[in-house]
Amino acid sequence: MRTVQLLSVAACLLLGQAHAEQVMVAVAANFSAASEVLEAEFEAASGHSVETALGSSGRFFAQITNGAPFQVFLSADQDKPAALEEAGFAVPGSRFTYAIGSLVLWSADSNYIGSDGQVLAEGQFERLAIANPRLAPYGIAAVQVLDRLNIDAATRSKIILGENIAQTYQFVSTGNAELGFVALSQVVAAGRIATGSGWIVPTQLHEPIRQDAVLLEKGAASVAAQDFLEFLRSSRGQEIIASFGYRTEED
Repeated sequence: MRTVQLLSVAACLLLGQAHAEQVMVAVAANFSAASEVLEAEFEAASGHSVETALGSSGRFFAQITNGAPFQVFLSADQDKPAALEEAGFAVPGSRFTYAIGSLVLWSADSNYIGSDGQVLAEGQFERLAIANPRLAPYGIAAVQVLDRLNIDAATRSKIILGENIAQTYQFVSTGNAELGFVALSQVVAAGRIATGSGWIVPTQLHEPIRQDAVLLEKGAASVAAQDFLEFLRSSRGQEIIASFGYRTEED
């Protein structure tokens, strides 16, 4: 089946190989691991090349509105791509949800977090890392979890903020925080949490982390940009995305 999918994707992108281009993609930090695999397969199938920048969706939004040369934006939320579309910085009708993120309470210590996340309520920790909710959708989700568990006031003085989800993960992985809310995609391998310990947060504790992609105006005439988004939406692209712990529209 996978062979058939790869041949199908290759056939769809075959015309692009005669006009190989480079596409510049702004990628939300939580999506970095999946992005690497998608890039490699897309480049092999299409002949195009991909140059990515990783960072917070909030920073990218500001850069795009100030003339940054990105052609495709893979955001960690829906609001920023929609705002870019409305303001004329993105191609109307090009926006779609490419992934639905999963939040996990994670510690680098393999014995620290149980399967029920009770460690949060117990409060026996000094630092809890979350992404800055003003910049990062995963940070907004983390705040919602604390609020719905009625422990937002108890944990407020213990929170340290990462500029984005990548920095938040770094705080926890290096021991600067005993635990933190990170993207499941950052710690998953072969369908399970690969290192440390974690509690996958039930989806009812926060609003869905719907991540939208959009074709930016600077990529409107780019075959590579359009082909990349087509690959992202393909069955093979969605299979890769799901393998990193994301849900997709097909789930």
